[in-house]
Amino acid sequence: MVVQVKSRIRYSSKTMEGNQQKVEANILLLGAENVGKSALTVRFLTRRFIGEYGDIESIYSHTDKIDGRDICFNIWDSLCHQNGEESGYISDRQLQWTDGYILVYSICDRASFNVVRQQVQCIRQAKQKLASTAQIIIVGNKRDLQHRRTVSSEEGRLLALSADCGFFEVSAAETYHGVLMVFHELFELIREARALKKGTAGFKGIVRSMSAVFGRKRTE
Repeated sequence: MVVQVKSRIRYSSKTMEGNQQKVEANILLLGAENVGKSALTVRFLTRRFIGEYGDIESIYSHTDKIDGRDICFNIWDSLCHQNGEESGYISDRQLQWTDGYILVYSICDRASFNVVRQQVQCIRQAKQKLASTAQIIIVGNKRDLQHRRTVSSEEGRLLALSADCGFFEVSAAETYHGVLMVFHELFELIREARALKKGTAGFKGIVRSMSAVFGRKRTE
């Protein structure tokens, strides 16, 4: 079973970015240690579940088809800083690289949920500073371990609503479809943000052109 809360603010987009032959999306996975970031990534890439991973930071490329269009996902499976105050740290390079974030916590580990809270705040500040349109989805993983749950679904929903982002609870161990929905939904948010940004830029260009025309008329 997958629990999902979509963003409160959604913008419709009927077209992709022009007539590009290739559409790419840079996805950054963040979260504390042992929450299943790599398991989610590998489940999406291969449909298989692998439970044990070493401390390896990797960037993968994977092409998937959405609405009949080939989409290239570049996925940065990041490591978490171990120092307490830096557990929510995101590097400038990561912030500038990414089009969208998947913030992962374990429903069995409240400390990992607190890390995601810190990362949400860090991303908010960075988006204002960089004028970024990068989108966020929060994922509560290990839904199959209900008997060990320490973070309620409602807490995850409320955090997502406060950050105006998507929310899923999934089990990377049990299902591929739930993981697939996470990546596809994030791409939809990215696509809509790009369309909105493109439309806003076009509107500003029209306003500048009209201002220039009327400005000349007033001086003639």
